[in-house]
Amino acid sequence: MSAPSSKPTVTEREARRVAEAAREQDWRKPSFAKELFLGRFRLDLVHPHPHPADDDVQRGEEFLAKLRDFCETKIDPARVEREAQIPDEVVDGLKEIGALGMKIDTKYGGLGLTQVYYNKALALVGSASPAIGALLSAHQSIGVPQPLKLFGTQEQKDTFLPRCARTDISAFLLTEPDVGSDPARLATSAVPEGGGPSRSSGAESGGDYILDGVKLWTTNGVVADLLVVMARVPRSEGHKGGITAFVVEASSEGITVENRNAFMGLRGIENGVTRFHRVRVPAANRIGPEGAGLKIALTTLNTGRLSLPAMCVGAGKWCLKIAREWSAAREQWGKPVALHEAVGSKISFIAATTFALEAVVDLSSQMADESSNDIRIEAALAKLYGSEMAWRMADELVQIRGGRGFETAASLKARGERAVPAEQMLRDLRINRIFEGSTEIMHLLIAREAVDAHLAVAGDLIDPDKTLSDKARAGANAGAFYARWLPRLVAGPGQLPSSYGEFNREVDLSGHLRYVERHARKLARSTFYAMSRWQGRMETKQGFLGRVVDIGAELFAMSAACVRAELLRSQGDHGREAYQLADAFCRQARIRVDELFGRLWSNTDDLDRKVVKGVLGGVYTWLEQGVVDPSGDGPWIADAAPGPSSRQNVHRPIR
Repeated sequence: MSAPSSKPTVTEREARRVAEAAREQDWRKPSFAKELFLGRFRLDLVHPHPHPADDDVQRGEEFLAKLRDFCETKIDPARVEREAQIPDEVVDGLKEIGALGMKIDTKYGGLGLTQVYYNKALALVGSASPAIGALLSAHQSIGVPQPLKLFGTQEQKDTFLPRCARTDISAFLLTEPDVGSDPARLATSAVPEGGGPSRSSGAESGGDYILDGVKLWTTNGVVADLLVVMARVPRSEGHKGGITAFVVEASSEGITVENRNAFMGLRGIENGVTRFHRVRVPAANRIGPEGAGLKIALTTLNTGRLSLPAMCVGAGKWCLKIAREWSAAREQWGKPVALHEAVGSKISFIAATTFALEAVVDLSSQMADESSNDIRIEAALAKLYGSEMAWRMADELVQIRGGRGFETAASLKARGERAVPAEQMLRDLRINRIFEGSTEIMHLLIAREAVDAHLAVAGDLIDPDKTLSDKARAGANAGAFYARWLPRLVAGPGQLPSSYGEFNREVDLSGHLRYVERHARKLARSTFYAMSRWQGRMETKQGFLGRVVDIGAELFAMSAACVRAELLRSQGDHGREAYQLADAFCRQARIRVDELFGRLWSNTDDLDRKVVKGVLGGVYTWLEQGVVDPSGDGPWIADAAPGPSSRQNVHRPIR
């Protein structure tokens, strides 16, 4: 068998089917966020706030202390930024203290930290150097350890996890030059050669696969020792085929790291272009059955996505520290700039949002540790909300700092002022709105999960491929479901002044929870109305769906902030101040929610579509006149045809 010579050609419907097949179909555990989108405010699922076990806390705090000392004494963030590289001795030091194995079980040589403390560690190290945070996150959240933990055979775990815990850096390779969030067009191939037929699960001991293809934006790929590679296995006799996951030795013959990519931020990350040419991979290195690659990737990301908002929490804490110190020292018109309302409102936004974002991440992480809830929507909301709000906080910090915010830390230091890397923080955070699912893709992913209950009972009604009898059955099922569900959206605890009274302390948060309950029902009614109105065209209404998801994110964050405030109060840990921050955040969030609800039905979506068609049709090219395009020559998308590499291998494992 030979490798495919061209990319698969797929229709939009086929691409959606591939994505749908990769989804986790069942809901075996309760989900606070899923219920929220259905108009059911299940506060009991998150309150009282879950607690970590004492031994988990002790082990986590001991490592955090060790990691803090390492960050303060061994990491020079200015050097990483200046040299655009993490020094090898820093990586070696991280290996020595066990940072590569934070999430790996102790029986494989890891630290066995909980998700809560893993995220706290990422927030800490990411505040010292976001590039180092990205290295550790890519290695453990989506690299080899997590897929093997969830789907690997015992032999695979015994073979690879001890290496990942102490010595080997891993990377995750899915994206290709012409394939991003549409994996149905994945072109990298893995052709079976010899051995027995594919089994339903695990991997057979005999036979190899031959990998051919090119992967783009392989974070850690330049320095990685082990790779998780997604490749398409062609269907053949004895082989189910489909997109499949493999563990691949980065030093294998035929692998070439052709380029180390450079970016506007995260200058220290080792991100590259990796080419596979006739790379032989043992069948024993296949993770799960053939065709399960996308499901493995998405399931890995269910909790893996929490690492990114965790580092956003660290960014928010740093932004707050700098805003506080600078705004107290800088005077304008006879008083500190913090006391001018125009600046003070920005500081309040940073403080309140940092509190809420930490509440979202800690709550989601603790639920992940307890495994009592399905957190796929919560983790996705945390990623979406954290990346967007952290970017806004950093932007506000640059504004608060004024010209000094735009000036580099090196320039500030050169002229005798404190080297505050505010502009670097803004650049480093920008990628988070794209990493691990762009904001736009996250909107669609979360929206799909949010309407899952509706599609489960009424999806056949709008599916053009279903028969009349299928539609009739769906109509009966939908009628029964909505007869029970819709009346419950009319009234609820949010209309009773006494509801959630346990949150009425010196500061009253109960009104905010009543607001969440009422608006969860309103959101569900709006979604139902939209589905009734647009039916099969609902999936094309991306503007509407994005606003629905953003409303859900705000309501989730409000809930988490209130629950965290009550937790801190009950523990006697800054409870009064936590209530004040939660109150400020909820009042700010309510303004955003009200605006989003207004924009559900009052927007320019239809007009925007007309303008876009005009732009693509060349109607407005006259508007582009009067400028010079500084772009260089070359194709928009690099050629990724399979074949041997003609470039120097820049792979450099750190040993």
